[in-house]
Formats: sequence, C-alpha cells, structure tokens
Amino acid sequence: MDFKNAKELLALCQKKKLPISEVMRQREILLGETTAEIVDQRMDRVLEIMKDAAFSPIKDPVISMGGLIGGEARKLCEFHDLGKSLCGNVLGKGITYAMATLETNASMGLIVAAPTAGSSGVIPGTLCALQEQYGFTDDEICQALFNAAAIGYLITRNATTAGAEGGCQAEIGTASAMAAAALCHLKGGTPEQCAAAAAM
Repeated sequence: MDFKNAKELLALCQKKKLPISEVMRQREILLGETTAEIVDQRMDRVLEIMKDAAFSPIKDPVISMGGLIGGEARKLCEFHDLGKSLCGNVLGKGITYAMATLETNASMGLIVAAPTAGSSGVIPGTLCALQEQYGFTDDEICQALFNAAAIGYLITRNATTAGAEGGCQAEIGTASAMAAAALCHLKGGTPEQCAAAAAM
C-alpha cells in the first residue's frame, strides 16, 4: 500500500475507492506492522499535543529560553476577541494558534514537528481554527491529519523539508501544502482536489 509520488497515491485512491487519509492510514498499519487501533491512538495523541501547544500559551503565556518571545499569542487572541482583526475569524484564530505553537516550541515545550519545528504552527493553527469555526469532530481532524501526513511523506520522499537544505521555504512550504490538503479534505474535496490544493 505504499506510494512514491502523487500519481501513485491518486491511483491507489481511485483503485481502492478511498480518500487520501484512509490510504495513508492503511499504509501506516501495513508498513508499521501494527493494528488500526494503535495507529488511531497515535494520531489521537498527535492531535492532543497540537491542541495543547496551540492553546496553552494563550491561557498561560510562557517566555522563551532567550527571553525574546512570549505572550504574543495571548495579545493576538485579545486583539482578535475585540473584533480588531482584519483577517476574519478563521485566519485570525489560525494565526493566533500558530503563534502560540511557536511560543510553545521556543520555550522548550512539547510540539509536533509537522514537518519541522520551525513550521510547527501551520497545521495546528489551521486545523484548530477550522474546528472551532465549523465544529469538526476530533475524528474528522485526525482524518485530515492523515491526509496532511501523506503530503508530507511525498515531499520528504521526493524533495526536502529541511531548512538547512532547502531554505525556510522547504519547511513552511511543506507545512502549507500539508495544511491546504487537510483543509480541502475537511471541506469535502476529492483526492485530486486535495493533491491540487497541496501543489498550489
């Protein structure tokens, strides 16, 4: 159930009549030689870590090891709650949760490097804001995370996500592609639409 590129991934989706998320989930089960229950528990834990990293600094701001960052996420949240955000509700909250995740990272907190620590705020920022706005369940968000993981896997396999190798664009570009595919999945996109969203 492995795939080396997007063409193979989409062919698998078509052949099995499955979304990208389920193809990636089954890949994890088969190649990891484990059970569906364990794979689902691991993704539940990923989401739990992401949410904690995105919400904790807003409730209890933390200062980074170097003292340069800390408290910005709470200020963004307060500014947004006053209705002053120019970005709208989803984007404004997404930015806030992304900043909070980066504060968690900078203060040596637990994050999910998706795909890297430097870009770790993009996916939780996007998914937490979407869940808050549209009421997606945790199960739906976990399916979107499997979708995002497939895109991250393809990029890692065929290019790079390392800032040291491909610049910051490799990190943030990959995270953005993963988030775009996940967002498309949540809004009912087909595998082809999800792949197109990631490519754009």
